[in-house]
Amino acid sequence: MSPSSKSSWIAEALERHEQALLRYARWAVGDLDRARELVQETFLRLCKEDPARVEGHVAQWLFTVCRNLAFDARRKASRMTPLDDVEIAVAPDLDERHDDGHALGRILAVVETLPRNQREVIYLKFQADLSYKEIAAITQLSVSNVGFLIHTAVRTIRTHMQSEPERKLRKLS
Repeated sequence: MSPSSKSSWIAEALERHEQALLRYARWAVGDLDRARELVQETFLRLCKEDPARVEGHVAQWLFTVCRNLAFDARRKASRMTPLDDVEIAVAPDLDERHDDGHALGRILAVVETLPRNQREVIYLKFQADLSYKEIAAITQLSVSNVGFLIHTAVRTIRTHMQSEPERKLRKLS
């Protein structure tokens, strides 16, 4: 691959995946500045990678590298902050893309209560728009386990959302 076509390939990957990676990294480390550093490092590593080795699964490769960098960063920071204290970070423009921001806020609040592995697969599926196979490769889980986690999380969210109006009615009574 010529240097100019490699530059185009990198620019295309950056344009297509940078925002989703940034949201994912922010979720993973809980800090926007650190997330930017991780995404920058991820793309620097892509620049060094042979495009033939990554072609056909660029998103999977980027998210895997970003995830590993985030885990390393969290491990280093774990001396000061327990991993369980890392909060989910939601893209600030997410509410603007939905008509019912209140319902979305309620859904996101329920997502924050899910176990970490369920939150991660939900994020990768619905925010990063990755396939079960790509999520499995990134998280090192089986495809069926990813499906199970997503199914369980969605069922929990649905149950909570359906019971929410009932709670409001009980409060009014």
